[in-house]
Amino acid sequence: MPDSGSPRRYHRTMHPVEPVAPHAPRELRRTLFRQNWRDLVFLHWPVDPFQVAGLLPPGTVPDLHNGRTYVGLVFFRMRDLAFGRTPPIPYLGSFDEVNVRLYSRDALGRRGVVFRSLECDRLLPVLAADASFRLPYRWSRIHSHWFDNRLLYRTSRRGTPNAGARVWLEVTSTPTTPDPVEEFLTNRWGLHGRAFGRSYYLPNTHPEWSFRHCSLLDWDDSLIAAAGLSRPREAPLSVLYAPGVPVRFGTPVSLPGT
Repeated sequence: MPDSGSPRRYHRTMHPVEPVAPHAPRELRRTLFRQNWRDLVFLHWPVDPFQVAGLLPPGTVPDLHNGRTYVGLVFFRMRDLAFGRTPPIPYLGSFDEVNVRLYSRDALGRRGVVFRSLECDRLLPVLAADASFRLPYRWSRIHSHWFDNRLLYRTSRRGTPNAGARVWLEVTSTPTTPDPVEEFLTNRWGLHGRAFGRSYYLPNTHPEWSFRHCSLLDWDDSLIAAAGLSRPREAPLSVLYAPGVPVRFGTPVSLPGT
């Protein structure tokens, strides 16, 4: 991991920067795997870019919007995981997930996310993701329930009693339009990671988000602190709900110079 106290990598100039667009900027050459994301809840807080810089893989820097970067806490249901054009994996291909993510860009200007942790309530996907992409999945207990128009997510990491999160949300059928910061945070077409001594970019594509008006009723979190960042004390700056999208991931490419 880079030294969290060094600002040099954060200040490095990297151009051009891929624009934030409502649709994926390019088509995938090949689909490595497919999945459906459902009932997504996005919570976001501003965070110190210098703190973030030390948590990103080599070859990337914090992605900024008007000089600020963010940490996201995202709750959703993963459904119908499938590889290539094969049918979805029964049972093991559907699970709930909660992740802590940061926002990155690389020397080619590609914007992405960096996962600091991914809670999952199925053990086999945890082991598979760690073995293939070295993603920081954690085997956790996750409960998600609808109560009329109110949605509850609750998670606790197995073996780590102080790592968990909860969100309680009221959702309406009224569409809502994200503001520029929310577009910056949710229009992401790949992830940056590091595996086997190299940093990589894993592209994805999905239809345009469809958000609905929602109200945050309650929340709690200790996953962000467990991921190496300051624990949020204030309510999130942004709260979004999306019914879901089908997603396709392409093949990873190594970042130059890493």
